[in-house]
Amino acid sequence: MEIHFAEPDQVPQPRDKVRIERLTAQPYPDGWRIKLNVDVTPFQERPNLELRVLRLPEERVIAELSIIETMHRKMEFTVHVRGVATPNGDYLAQADLYYEERTAPQDRREVPFSIQV
Repeated sequence: MEIHFAEPDQVPQPRDKVRIERLTAQPYPDGWRIKLNVDVTPFQERPNLELRVLRLPEERVIAELSIIETMHRKMEFTVHVRGVATPNGDYLAQADLYYEERTAPQDRREVPFSIQV
């Protein structure tokens, strides 16, 4: 008898093989909130993530959060647009994955999006 606890393509990987597999940014209808979805490779050691939303073209950070040693490989967060008179405009969502050194991410993913309300 065999017991499988993970799908064959979902085997936890060592830290040097862990990557960001997916990053999406979806504005809510009100324009003041953004749903961020992040998926990472199944991991043996829990990674850290830094998420940012930048307003373009000036690349000003309007939302930021840190996830320390996540236990989940599929994550969903809601961030709020702050410090602007109107949320309308172009944005860039960024995700950095790292273990010890935040200044040198092991992997980075970016996705542009726009808000028009």
